Amino acid sequence: MYYTVTLNPAVDYVMQLSALIPGAVNRSAAEQIRFGGKGINVAGILTALGIRCKALGFIAGFTGDAIECGVRQMGAETDFIRLPEGFSRINVKLPGAQETEINGQGPVIPQAAQQQLLSQIAAMQDGDTLVLAGSVPSSLPQTIYADLAKQITGKSIRLAVDASGALLRNSLPCRPYLIKPNIHELAELAGRPLSSEADVLDAAAALRSEGAQNVLVSMGGDGALLLTDRGSVFRCGICKGSVRNAVGAGDSMLAGFLAGAETGSPADALALGTACGGATAFSDGLGTRSEIEHLLQTLPPPVRIA
Repeated sequence: MYYTVTLNPAVDYVMQLSALIPGAVNRSAAEQIRFGGKGINVAGILTALGIRCKALGFIAGFTGDAIECGVRQMGAETDFIRLPEGFSRINVKLPGAQETEINGQGPVIPQAAQQQLLSQIAAMQDGDTLVLAGSVPSSLPQTIYADLAKQITGKSIRLAVDASGALLRNSLPCRPYLIKPNIHELAELAGRPLSSEADVLDAAAALRSEGAQNVLVSMGGDGALLLTDRGSVFRCGICKGSVRNAVGAGDSMLAGFLAGAETGSPADALALGTACGGATAFSDGLGTRSEIEHLLQTLPPPVRIA
């Protein structure tokens, strides 16, 4: 079973505007509601690939009801912890030449709810996969991913972490099977600009030395680099298509890589991850299985460079 954890899920309210004029009444040309959060996106792609998945995390209020319903409609199972107060956040997305976002804070997570989530993770079994992804509410410590990961210590459970800054770094001693920083997050962790492929690989190798087993770096239009647990390095280009929605593309890549790694080689996993990321980038929402399979057939295979 795959489990994804989204600690601060959201209702994403996407409004298409011809122009955004501050101080004036702006009217949308089109609107769309999506259910956001990196773990939820991962669950959606895994489900599209036919993999059984259960979404965990915290929800509250009427927006929490909508999130749970939306995730179930994706085909994923849910076991969200319902909070007694507040409501799950609403994020307003205003796409355009300069995309504008207004993201809500999310509810306060009481200690009892945190303990309940720790117990859920501790109950996982050998052979499961745990995905910790995304930002966390301000009421949770930056050690929360490490705290959750420690619940599976000693079990044969794959751990994947997709986060930035201290959230990711604090989890590295737990030896995650996979981390997936993008190029900007990797530069932040390295504390320096990454102006060449060699710089990227040096920064990825540093994270491996801190505990990560496999490091998958998404680099936007420059494709992706994978540093494996055996020290091999693979490079993959990008899918061909018109980008319509960058939100969730990295999460889709993570899901595809994990799915591909179940039965395939690192190169196979990287290819499927790239196809999943491309399918989402070329769609208004998450990519579909047919879109993923089409891109996988047209994508040049990853190349081993070291």
